[in-house]
Amino acid sequence: MNKPTPSLPPLEWVRAFEAAARLGSFTAAAEETGLTQPAISQRISQLEKLLGTQLFLRQSRTITLTVEGETWLPHVQSAFRTLSDSSEMLFSRGRSRLTILASQSVISMWLAPRLAQMTVATGAQISLQSFVLTGQTSTPDSSLQIRYGAGDWPHHYKLPLFREALAPVCAPSLASTNWHHLPRIACTGPRPDWDVFAARFGIPSTPIPQIRIDTLHGAIAAAKAGHGIALGSLPLCEEDLRSGALQQLGNDVMEHRETYWLLASREAIGRKQWEALSEAIVSAV
Repeated sequence: MNKPTPSLPPLEWVRAFEAAARLGSFTAAAEETGLTQPAISQRISQLEKLLGTQLFLRQSRTITLTVEGETWLPHVQSAFRTLSDSSEMLFSRGRSRLTILASQSVISMWLAPRLAQMTVATGAQISLQSFVLTGQTSTPDSSLQIRYGAGDWPHHYKLPLFREALAPVCAPSLASTNWHHLPRIACTGPRPDWDVFAARFGIPSTPIPQIRIDTLHGAIAAAKAGHGIALGSLPLCEEDLRSGALQQLGNDVMEHRETYWLLASREAIGRKQWEALSEAIVSAV
């Protein structure tokens, strides 16, 4: 009696195929998997024989996926992702320490009030490190980060923290229904400032701000000290508005398509911890 052809190829053969297809080289696949180049080649040849089709076109120094290989690759990669995610979700203890890179504004106005929830939810030690949003284009894969933008980064995990909304805020001592003449505090950075707000709602573009600060945290601190009006992010200023340290002026609120995103790679955090952290970081204080 002939033995039936197995419906599932050996996992090590499939892994060799995926690595070679993704890296475009048997040699690179061998380095990644800790095998030799001949071992990778042999496993792929065995896989091709089992499947009854050629997966690669082999030339003297290069390899190219066949139509069959190119068609099968996304299914293989999806299966590996599912296997990785499920094993991490069910069996992983998670990282004992999580490092989050963010601007000083986000750390003090958003993360700090949520630290207790974050540590309980993840079971990890949380390390917060500040960096300038406009001055740093790349960060270590081992760290999570919070960046301001439209969400078009290549990270595996991405979560918008809130819907951005901007409005004039100031100390209660300065609050007035006729506030357009009051001094303004400018904040340099990625979000729109007074010129955009004035054009959007048809208010005077003057007075020109005499105080300019490079962080929203600093601009809000100056506003709370009574030095003028800042264009504040309402979600970030929520606690100050609730406590009365700040007062919103008027009813005009400018929504913005960009906002803060929590980003992470697979190297920085597993899915189970990511889901726990996501829930804690966007929940109400």
